[in-house]
This record gives sequence, C-alpha cells and structure tokens, in this order.
Amino acid sequence: MTVVVTPYVLAGGGPIVTEEIRARRPDIDLEHAESEGEFAELVADADVLVTHRLPEGVPEAAADLEWIQALSAGTDFYDYDALTDRGVALTTVSGIHAKPIGQQVLGYLLHFERRFDRAVAQQQRREWKRYTGGELGDRTVGIVGVGAIGSQVADYCRPFDPRVIGTKRDPTDAPDAVDEIYGPDGLETVLTESDYLVLACPLTDETRGLIDADALATLRDDAILVNIARGAVVDQPALVDALEADELGGAALDVFEEEPLPEESPLWDRGDVLVTPHVAGSTPHYWERCADVFVRNYERFREGEALENRVV
Repeated sequence: MTVVVTPYVLAGGGPIVTEEIRARRPDIDLEHAESEGEFAELVADADVLVTHRLPEGVPEAAADLEWIQALSAGTDFYDYDALTDRGVALTTVSGIHAKPIGQQVLGYLLHFERRFDRAVAQQQRREWKRYTGGELGDRTVGIVGVGAIGSQVADYCRPFDPRVIGTKRDPTDAPDAVDEIYGPDGLETVLTESDYLVLACPLTDETRGLIDADALATLRDDAILVNIARGAVVDQPALVDALEADELGGAALDVFEEEPLPEESPLWDRGDVLVTPHVAGSTPHYWERCADVFVRNYERFREGEALENRVV
C-alpha cells in the first residue's frame, strides 16, 4: 500500500509530517512529493494521500486511491459527492487543535472580561487611569458546536466558574463541563442568554451564514462574539453593521469570509475587535499530532476497522 504526502501541505509541513510518520512506522511505503511535477508521477500509484487540500482532478488521476487523510479539521473544500461516488474515504485530524484553540478562546474571554483592550489603548496614550475588570464567574459562555474544540473550551472555562451552555448535534452526549446543552434548534436560547458567544461548529450547508443579522440582533447589546470556526459561519457585513450600531459589545475573530483579511476591512480599525490571522489552532506539536492520527488510522485501515474522524 503506497502512501503519498502531497506538496499541498501548508506551512512547509510536508517534510516534517513525512519524517514524523516514518519515525513511528518506518515500514510504511511512504513517499513525499516535493513538487507538483513529482506528485503527478506518484499519484497514479497512490492508495493513500496525506494532504491539506487537493486540486481539481487529483482523485480522478489516482486510480488506486482508497483514502485521503486530511491534515485539517475542516473539510468544506473537498468534493464529498465525488469522493463518495469513487468510494474514497476522507478522514480529518479533528481534535488535535482542541487544546491550542481552547487556550486561545480563553485568552479572548479574559481580554474582554479583564478589559485588556482598554489597558492597551491607555498604554498607547501613556495614560494612567484605573478601571474595574469583570469576572468570568458572573458570565454565561455560549458555545455553538460542543464537539472536540467546544468541549475543550468548556473545560478551560471551568476554573473560572462561568455558566456554560451550548448547542450540539446530539445533545444527549454532553460533556460534564457544560451546564445546559441544546440541539441545533436551541440556538436562539443560547444567543439570548450568552454574554460570550463562541462559534466552534464546522462549516456546512446548515451553518453557512448561521450568525446573520437576525442572530446578531438576538444577542445582548454588550455580548462578545468569538469566532474560531470558519469565517463563512458569520455574515461579516452584518457583524460590521452591528458593531457600528453599538448593538454588540465586541468580537474576537480568528477566521474571516476572505483571508487574508483585506486591508480596507473596517474590522482592522475597531478597538472593540480583536483580529488574529487564523492562528488559533497553531501549536509546536501540530505535525507530531497529525502523524499520531494518521498512524492510528493506517493501522485501522489495514485491519479493515472503522477510521477515526471519518467524514466520507
């Protein structure tokens, strides 16, 4: 069984993840395509691809392809129907981002609750003026999408003792750190009651534009929106309108409808918005964790067992 690491691995990670896999399973027939030309030669014999993305036409060129291991949690840019028709499995590394993203979200919450935004502004003005910070224990944190990442956010919130509520596709399977859980139809309740709304859901047909003008209007005027999901989950123009109308307390955004965020976006200049460049999932342990997931799935695949994080 031939495994090919494609040249479409982000951040120059192809050689790293290749070596991490080899360190764990040197017996695997593993090739790393360093260029598109080399990949074109290798893909025809590939049974398995390890990649972040796939250009159009690749699955068709890989006649023996049986499984794609995506090195991401989100797979909204893959053609599910085409893979299903070919009988090609698609798996993700969902879960490996949970700890860094959970820590990033906690940082966002403390940034606003302890008013670090005001501290930074005062420092830039060389202004010494005392103010009072808040406590997360007085707040309600709502999580849209209590999966691996949403559950980790809830766990990290626990020492600060906020009330944590959320939505989950299957609300019968809720983590202990969530005080109240609802199905997708409970979104309005979560919107109404949240001081902080954390978006941690995948991008699907159902969640695209989920947080639109009506949803934003349902939030409290002083609520903080945190998006570490996908940019398209939020209607970005509607978000800008809500902020400009003082109908929202602020936002912490790691993902956007268009990335990089255009220089002309009004979000850059707002003191009530914290912009980070899609780095919430970053960690020095990223590639080793990807390799761990792949090796577990490789062993399952060889044994004909159900694959971890399979989406197709």
